[in-house]
Amino acid sequence: MADPTTTPAAPAAPVAPRRLRWTPTLVAGTAILGVTVAVVAVASLTLRPAAERLGSDVAAPPSAAHWLGTDDFGHDLLARALIGAEASLLMALVATAVSTTAGVLIGIGVWTLPRRARELVRRGIEITVSYPELLIAIVIAAILGAGRWQLVTAVALANIPAIARLAANLAASVYQRDYVTTARMAGVGRRALITRHLLPNTAEPLLIQLAATFSTALVAMSALSFVGLGVQTPDYDLGRLLADGLPAIYTRPIEVVGPTLMIVLISVGAMLVGDGLAAAADPRAAAPRGGAQRAVAGPPATAGAGTPADPAPADQAASTPATPATPATPTDPAPADPADPHVVSVRDLRVRRPDGTALVDGVSFGIGRGEVLGLVGESGSGKSLTALSLARLLPDGLTAEAAELRIDRTDLLGAPSARELVDAAAVVYQDPGTTFSPTRRMAGQLTSVLRVHRGHDRDRATAEMSELLERVHIVDPQRLLRARPYELSGGMRQRSMIAAALSARPALLIADEPTTALDTTVAAGILREIERVRDETGAAVLFISHDLGVVEELCDRVLVMKEGRIVEELDRDTLRAGEARHPYTRMLLDAVPRLSAGQVQR
Repeated sequence: MADPTTTPAAPAAPVAPRRLRWTPTLVAGTAILGVTVAVVAVASLTLRPAAERLGSDVAAPPSAAHWLGTDDFGHDLLARALIGAEASLLMALVATAVSTTAGVLIGIGVWTLPRRARELVRRGIEITVSYPELLIAIVIAAILGAGRWQLVTAVALANIPAIARLAANLAASVYQRDYVTTARMAGVGRRALITRHLLPNTAEPLLIQLAATFSTALVAMSALSFVGLGVQTPDYDLGRLLADGLPAIYTRPIEVVGPTLMIVLISVGAMLVGDGLAAAADPRAAAPRGGAQRAVAGPPATAGAGTPADPAPADQAASTPATPATPATPTDPAPADPADPHVVSVRDLRVRRPDGTALVDGVSFGIGRGEVLGLVGESGSGKSLTALSLARLLPDGLTAEAAELRIDRTDLLGAPSARELVDAAAVVYQDPGTTFSPTRRMAGQLTSVLRVHRGHDRDRATAEMSELLERVHIVDPQRLLRARPYELSGGMRQRSMIAAALSARPALLIADEPTTALDTTVAAGILREIERVRDETGAAVLFISHDLGVVEELCDRVLVMKEGRIVEELDRDTLRAGEARHPYTRMLLDAVPRLSAGQVQR
């Protein structure tokens, strides 16, 4: 019978591009805002003389010639309201653009700073945002003085903290993704990290926030002009018009109708647009009739299709931990000492929190060339932290120390070059859904190591990556390279990670629970790929899992971890025979389902 994990299947259909869903709220907000802006634009071209010249018909009531009447100087009140709305709209747009740009750069850029600087800036943002925006705008306007551009500056500065906090919170979840961690440790520049990973993956909610910021800016500017801290006579905006009409509000309330109506229409329209965009972007919203859209989930040998695009430059493959900054010619790794059979040597490894608490405490082991070492234990036992120490991918705030920490020729306790790191280790992560950036096509992510760090041009890198994808049983590599990650099944993304790891030619392949998120059939195929990589390249493999049933089929030796320590080491035969000595290992073995006498036993 053919292996179900490698049998070619028909190419999967690509996922349709996401389209904007026009909810009733979004339609209403767009209509209100669009009509209002169009009327204001026409009025600015045709009604400006009526709004600004002095007329003989003063304090006139509403009529066919003057729909809202005139003021004490003969100005047409409707024309004046529409021209004032133009000024308010332009100032609100400028203030929104300034505050959004600055807030997003601060909120997202803070994640590229060192940890202590990042925490200091974030605390500053939290303190600032605790004060009402209008209060901050009043203080700044009072300092800068009255005037059109002073008003824009005050409102823009007042809105920055709220946008910065939103951007920082959105970027926080993206920053923890595997592809961002890998990019950071690979030395990707601050600007590239923001433009390629953080900003594209937070853009949608930030765009929704634009509508609310615009509405807030319009109301704040009108309020400041109303109290005399904004636009001054003879200039006018909606707030200035309200202030001018205030003395006659009891005798001629019609004078405040125009500016009030314009403020309400513009601000309500902007808020409805924001709410509509939020509802359209809600993944819990009802799917189109005929079934929910979902990613390709067929056999892992198929690839989704996408529109071709040039891969982005200077970035790392998502499954390669640390890469050099300059191109270099690939070389095969060689043992550091011919007398030492271990490609990986770890002695007395400790991983600590900032308060000194040891999360990994005194771990020692070695891995030989072509050997698969299993690292098992329950969640929180320190398995992943041990592996991340070897890949130099520890989370911020954690530090590693050891008597020896070496992969092949690379001493990880020193200051290894980027080239040494890329030759040392590559990682296949646990969750294939967080390994690749969803906003970039697979070609740019999979070939970047070959292009940037191996010196290949785009065509050569694409050809070599296509060969590597074929080696992991992707039957149509070109379609996969054109696809985006969400167009691929979990098994296809996982195989792509293995191909990316192969492109780095590492001495150590770290597989951090690579089958946890996959079904049994696909998981079996991934395990066979890891075995084949070991056999063909001779790389040492560190396989992390909490499932002893999987480990005993793949690994030559097994280390059992509990509470940051290794409590037992077993070879494959001992593990299969169930001859564990430590009670914790026996408990893990007892949890493995086994078929015996027609029944599943535990």
